[in-house]
Amino acid sequence: MKSLGLLCFAVALCGNASFSVAAGPNVLFLMADDLRPEMATYGSAALTPHLDELARRSVQFDRAYCQQAVCNPSRSSMLTGKRPDSLRLWNNGTHFRERNPDVMTLPLWFREHGYVSRCVGKIFHNWHTEVHGDPRSWSAPEFLHYANHGDDKSQMDGPLPRDHATAPRCECRDVPDDAYYDGRVASEAIRVLNEVKDRPFFLAVGFWKPHAPFNAPKKYWDLYDRDKLPAYDPHRPEGAPDIAFHDGRELRGAPPNQITFTPEQAAEIRHGYFANTTYMDAQLGRVLAALDEHGLRESTIIVFVGDHGYHLGEHDLWAKTSNFELDARVPLLIGGKGVTAAGERTKSLVELVDLFPTLVDLCGLPVPARLEGTSLRPILENAAATVKSAAYTQHPRPAYFDRTPSKLPDAMGYSVRTDKVRYTEWRDWQTGNVIARELYDATDDPAETRNRVDEEPLATARAEAQRLLKERFPGVVRYE
Repeated sequence: MKSLGLLCFAVALCGNASFSVAAGPNVLFLMADDLRPEMATYGSAALTPHLDELARRSVQFDRAYCQQAVCNPSRSSMLTGKRPDSLRLWNNGTHFRERNPDVMTLPLWFREHGYVSRCVGKIFHNWHTEVHGDPRSWSAPEFLHYANHGDDKSQMDGPLPRDHATAPRCECRDVPDDAYYDGRVASEAIRVLNEVKDRPFFLAVGFWKPHAPFNAPKKYWDLYDRDKLPAYDPHRPEGAPDIAFHDGRELRGAPPNQITFTPEQAAEIRHGYFANTTYMDAQLGRVLAALDEHGLRESTIIVFVGDHGYHLGEHDLWAKTSNFELDARVPLLIGGKGVTAAGERTKSLVELVDLFPTLVDLCGLPVPARLEGTSLRPILENAAATVKSAAYTQHPRPAYFDRTPSKLPDAMGYSVRTDKVRYTEWRDWQTGNVIARELYDATDDPAETRNRVDEEPLATARAEAQRLLKERFPGVVRYE
């Protein structure tokens, strides 16, 4: 009877997912949505005091890249450690388990190895799919994880204060932080942290901002002088093919009723983006303060990451869904337990698929089979170390498509970022034939203002990038 009782206790302790008991550090996994990487860089125009402090205590990755610059493919890839082509997932309307029913996820792996695995906010994709989030991955139901950004409207007792905003997708009301999703996410994360603080935990906290609508409480708008925010070059790169661009429908609306922003509207939208960023930073600060109040900072690995980058009018683009550097590059900070290079910045090329093997490595867990990333532990111990020579991003055209037999992409753009260049091939979906190419000099032209794919001085760098791209993406990937 005694042995039976011990067995029942072990099953209860591990949530009947595994008989192992975690012995490694906790993991606090923090995500932002649509955050440009410079916003998480100390000294930028964005007012982010809590991210600044976290960066000082972390390794800051200055060249981290997503695998596809739109929500669902990026998050699904990151959280399974597999690239979009391996998952056969390139749009927002397909749940990753539709085509990969038994794929392992990062939070599920921790759950199966003795951790309490919890989700607060937007971690997996939040909309369009029949399955809401991924219940299998978590030890308890997810919170505010599946909703529409457009439904994130002011909620408070009494009449709403006036809206001072005038531009599309903007709102500026004098309301409390909890009037919007991210304030409620922070409050729930603090509650859950108190609940799990005495057990090994993997706590994922997903903030919905700075994603549109740009509706942070008014006090965050008031922190900025709109006329002093950075200016952006709206011109398309010289010589870039038309297929590299998109119509910005996320902010401008779909044809034929698209909005062309006036200069005043564009300035207000950028102002709103900065206000959203500072609002998100304040909520992140609340969660980190709760971690400190429980004395858990030294026993916890802290990851802060964005799902992809974002355009604010550069290249005549708004939002994401391109292969340009501004969409492909993401903010990434890793600090806490076991990170001996904390406080340093690294220019090592890394990818979001690397997070799964990195956290498994740092926590001393076995490594699941067929992960496609590389552990970043060498860089976390020595910021000058490198673990790979290239990072890969891709995106289809049309930028958004429905997964039906009659609505498949026309082309896929495959992009490789090396130390010297970004090289992109646009390939016909059916044949794999290259229909357009781009090459940008990352050293002399980091803003990617000119396509130099046919210029002789970059021939060697181009040949190396072509070789790397062919090795990573050798053929055509089609739906079954």
